[in-house]
Amino acid sequence: MRDLPPLNGLRAFEVSGRRLSFRAAADELGVTQGAVAQQVRQLEAQLGVMLFDRLPKGLALTSIGRSYHGRVSGAFQELRSATEQVKPEPGKVLISVTPTFAAKWLIPNLPAFSEAHPEIDLRILATEKVSSFHSDGIDLAIRQGAPPFGAALEAVRLFRQDIIAVAAPGLVPDQPGGVDGDTLSRLPKIHDTHDVWPRLLVALGVADQSARNLRLSQTALAVDAAISGQGVALVSRFLAARDLAAGKLVEIGPLPKVEAQDFYLLTLRKKAQGTAVKAVIAWMVSNAE
Repeated sequence: MRDLPPLNGLRAFEVSGRRLSFRAAADELGVTQGAVAQQVRQLEAQLGVMLFDRLPKGLALTSIGRSYHGRVSGAFQELRSATEQVKPEPGKVLISVTPTFAAKWLIPNLPAFSEAHPEIDLRILATEKVSSFHSDGIDLAIRQGAPPFGAALEAVRLFRQDIIAVAAPGLVPDQPGGVDGDTLSRLPKIHDTHDVWPRLLVALGVADQSARNLRLSQTALAVDAAISGQGVALVSRFLAARDLAAGKLVEIGPLPKVEAQDFYLLTLRKKAQGTAVKAVIAWMVSNAE
């Protein structure tokens, strides 16, 4: 911290650079014009450069001052954003989910949530990364996994994992009793990062004989590719439920059970939950059931 200029000097410089006037900067900061001018002079002395040209009718940033001001302003904006994120806001709930969960379950169900809880501002952080309750300021997280998740976390299972094979209706041959393992082995396959296909084929006792395979980074993309007729995707039943009901996909089966991790709602164990967070938890548990 010894390498950094005084914060008051940086604040005076940032505001003066925006307003190009010590008087206007003083009004914004609630101090005297002389105090602002002195803080800027002290900052210039510490840096050993001139940040402003003093003109008869105001200020003009020097070339060095203009470059420095852009970076200082960006740093203050980051501080403002970080502060806004951690400040308690009644009715605001930030939930971290995977992009697939957001696209295939949470967002389609948001109209029902908004109708039930119009007073809650539900914000979604869709990321594959592990979010931090502390540094990211999240209130809730939904992830696949298996307990225990850690002493600091409370976990509630939302969905049991039930892997099914899905494809566009025109891709699947009509066979009495469903598609058998040999037929399934020859159909084009869509893979995602979970890579369940090898385990399923072993369980079926067949080898992959498909002429082509498509590999994608997210399950949501695999589902969309299946809808467009690109092949057969393996997906959690609840994530494909809407597309199955709409006739965009058909389920191929029956299939042997494939072990996979369930979906859990995570919260901080020792954090006192506000009314809005409790309402989101109750809604999600109820709708998952």
